[in-house]
Amino acid sequence: MGKRRRVAERRRTSRPAVIGGVIAVVVGGAGVAGYALYGGGAAEDRASSVADQKPEVRTGPLSATEVNTASRTFLTAWQSGRVAQAAAVTNDPEAATALLTGYTKDARLRDVTLTPGARTGATVPFSVKATVAYKGAGKPLAYDSSLTVVRDKATGKPQVAWHSAVVHPDLEDGDTLVTGESGTPPIKALDRDGGEITTKKYPSLGSVLDGLREKYGKKAGGRAGVELRVVRGKEARADKLSDKTLLTLSKGTPGTVRTTLSPALQAAAEAQVAKKARSSVVVLRPSTGEILAAANASHGFNVAFQGSLAPGSTMKVVTSSLLIEKGLASADKPHPCPKYFSYGGWKFQNDDKFQIKGGTFKASFARSCNTAFISQAPELENASLTEQAQQVFGLSMNNWAVGVPTFDGSVPVQSKAQMAASLIGQGGVRMNPLNMASVSATVASGVFRQPYLVSAEVDGRTLAKATRTMSAGTLGQLRELMAYTAAYGTAAEAMQGVYGKVGAKTGSAEVDGQKKPNGWFTAYRGDLAAAGVVQSGGHGGDTAGPIVAALLKLGG
Repeated sequence: MGKRRRVAERRRTSRPAVIGGVIAVVVGGAGVAGYALYGGGAAEDRASSVADQKPEVRTGPLSATEVNTASRTFLTAWQSGRVAQAAAVTNDPEAATALLTGYTKDARLRDVTLTPGARTGATVPFSVKATVAYKGAGKPLAYDSSLTVVRDKATGKPQVAWHSAVVHPDLEDGDTLVTGESGTPPIKALDRDGGEITTKKYPSLGSVLDGLREKYGKKAGGRAGVELRVVRGKEARADKLSDKTLLTLSKGTPGTVRTTLSPALQAAAEAQVAKKARSSVVVLRPSTGEILAAANASHGFNVAFQGSLAPGSTMKVVTSSLLIEKGLASADKPHPCPKYFSYGGWKFQNDDKFQIKGGTFKASFARSCNTAFISQAPELENASLTEQAQQVFGLSMNNWAVGVPTFDGSVPVQSKAQMAASLIGQGGVRMNPLNMASVSATVASGVFRQPYLVSAEVDGRTLAKATRTMSAGTLGQLRELMAYTAAYGTAAEAMQGVYGKVGAKTGSAEVDGQKKPNGWFTAYRGDLAAAGVVQSGGHGGDTAGPIVAALLKLGG
């Protein structure tokens, strides 16, 4: 469900207000206020002169009256079942008509009551109460949503900005609401020890459970029930979003699906992300690829598996393997780290414009020197990093078969400045915690093993494979770089108390419009690898680092 808070309706005493030469009177009705407009004789006296003038198109910010009038007209018409009238108040009448018609016809929603809350600027929150009725059975439904009023550029009139989320916050544009026998039977998901996985126990696994049901519901032997659900459209399915159950009218019989999740690590991951807003984390077992935990502070979109974010300097793990293989860098040999380096028309610099004079590549990696990597761009082909990510780390192939929808990383072939930026995890490179945990797992075990949540033996699917492995020399140096960073570099503070065979890398990714960068951290300890991100959190060592380190301590 959405995150919007209910705002209690404030009843107002009806009183007239002058709007453009007419009187606007607020009138109440069925819990939703409406507006009626009445004209006077003075307006008729001016009719002939006004007719000769070109109508003036109003511009500028919307007034409170305009926002209230448009929003309440829309809500009143929707509640009353006057779909055409409600749709006419929006800036996309065709799409609004289709979804509002389906609200009654397909979703089987009756007795709808819409209660507006206090306006904030051009946005009006409202609560929804309705009854879902299907074949003699009925069940109440309640949720919160909001709408935003905008000014039409052509006419100057205020209109409701149409998006499917106006109707229900879980809808993406193109989605529909349907009540009926679910095409997919429910599932009972189990952790690796046989315990049931529920959102009450693990709040951030809602989207994971939806994905498991969509893939395994028909295979697990269950029987479908009757539900109100979100049926995803083309755009949402392209983003790998699963259908979502909003209300169960009658339960089906669930089939059983066993996952690889560790109850102890999953509970700990939930506790860790709850401490830091917009954080996500994933824990893997490098020797097998099993996903042991995955958690998000926000319980809607699954950033841990499906996020698409620039990974910042954590990508230097992949880039370092490339430079070492090509003989462009060696852990203990001198390597340049100037304040600035220009390439492709861009001038790159280090954080705080530091430089390392006479330092080694290991020192540059541990300090996260950007120019140490950018300076090697002239020696690389445009496709070099893409090929390394695909062939060695199994990334950017869009072929992972995890058991639920995932984004498998993207390292596109780029040129000039964008290619150089990709070397430090910017440019067009996009990852999520699952991808970056897999990078650390590949270093820890020496070979890419595709992460999975459900064993391939359950459905006979084929797991992705990398086409080659790093040489022993390259792997040894890469482990040395990550171990040194965990002990003496930017990851040292977070990794205090994490003992054994360890390695880590921090990252910070600048994002337009954010005051603080996204903080990243990827690390391993023995047969455990993890990665996390805190969006708009700041430096990775300070934000995502403690989350990852806490889980490595527990699972090591």
